Amino acid sequence: MIKFLDLEKIMRKYDTEIHQAASRVIDAGWYLLGNETKQFEKDYSNYIGSHYCVAVANGLDALRIILRSYMELGTISKGDEIIVPANTFIASILAISDNELVPILVEPDINTYLIDESKMEEAITPKTKGIMIVHLYGQCAYTYEIADICKKHNLLLIEDNAQSVGCKFHDRITGSLGDAAGHSFYPGKNLGAFGDGGAITTNNKTLADTARALANYGSNAKYIFEYKGLNSRLDEIQAAILDVKLKHLDEDNEHRKVVAQYYFDNINNPEIILPVAKERDAHVFHLYVIRTTNRDELLQYLSDNHIQVLIHYPIPPHKQKAYKEWNNLHFPVTEKIHNEVLSLPISQVITDDEVKTVVEIVNSFHSNNKC
Repeated sequence: MIKFLDLEKIMRKYDTEIHQAASRVIDAGWYLLGNETKQFEKDYSNYIGSHYCVAVANGLDALRIILRSYMELGTISKGDEIIVPANTFIASILAISDNELVPILVEPDINTYLIDESKMEEAITPKTKGIMIVHLYGQCAYTYEIADICKKHNLLLIEDNAQSVGCKFHDRITGSLGDAAGHSFYPGKNLGAFGDGGAITTNNKTLADTARALANYGSNAKYIFEYKGLNSRLDEIQAAILDVKLKHLDEDNEHRKVVAQYYFDNINNPEIILPVAKERDAHVFHLYVIRTTNRDELLQYLSDNHIQVLIHYPIPPHKQKAYKEWNNLHFPVTEKIHNEVLSLPISQVITDDEVKTVVEIVNSFHSNNKC
């Protein structure tokens, strides 16, 4: 079986360094809000190119706390609107609605799967206070046009960078392009922890200080609470492990790009639509997502041939029971994407032979209903 993502093999790649890092935390006897977290925050902010980093418990909390911080600072208020792509993972939208803000869904570009900037301005109303771009599947969603729209309408620009750490926009790294960014270190991410983890990056000190307090029960000083906060903290072992893996991130992302390029160059099945990568450095291929109108048949064919693939994501947010008030809405581009996408195996440890096998099997697929 060619695994979609071999987390055990990824761990073994850094086995000695990770064990040393974990042992250092255990021996220190300090497991929260200690030196490992401080060091990781420093190293991560330097890598991203932001002035401040606040480590939190997960990627959803990172986005929730960013929005909550802006609310505490009076920049946005309950009932305000935040534009977000309709085809994102549901966490982007949950972060908005959880703060009693209103998500405004905008269709993606059918080729890149990123939010369609040409549809943004028609979605803006007097209640709009921000745009949340999602660097989906590993590709940079930021454009100069989006930045100009935010400037023109005085809107916040928030990045959901959960899937694209290390991705570039020219000489800048995603997570440093907007007013603030949320990051996820879920184990399957390009920079993955051994459990949940997340971070907020920003150049705004006041926002960073507010976010740090909110993540620690609303407290900046022990037993003194400025806000009705949360408990959302990255533990020391996760911070130490992430700091190890951060040193290898560019190398790992480079391997993903090489694998993706092999897919681009060698998959030639007319039933398969390949993803569109705007620029090589603007995509770190957290996922390599193909499309076909015969998705379920292809999925079964690959499984029968011992290749593990996944669907990211089978049901769009507006068709989920959690947002039943949207179930009668129709976003045709989003629905087409969700009905057709299939993610092929890709990681920093997949071998050349495995990649070649995937290509051979994909190219040999012929649907039963092919004309």
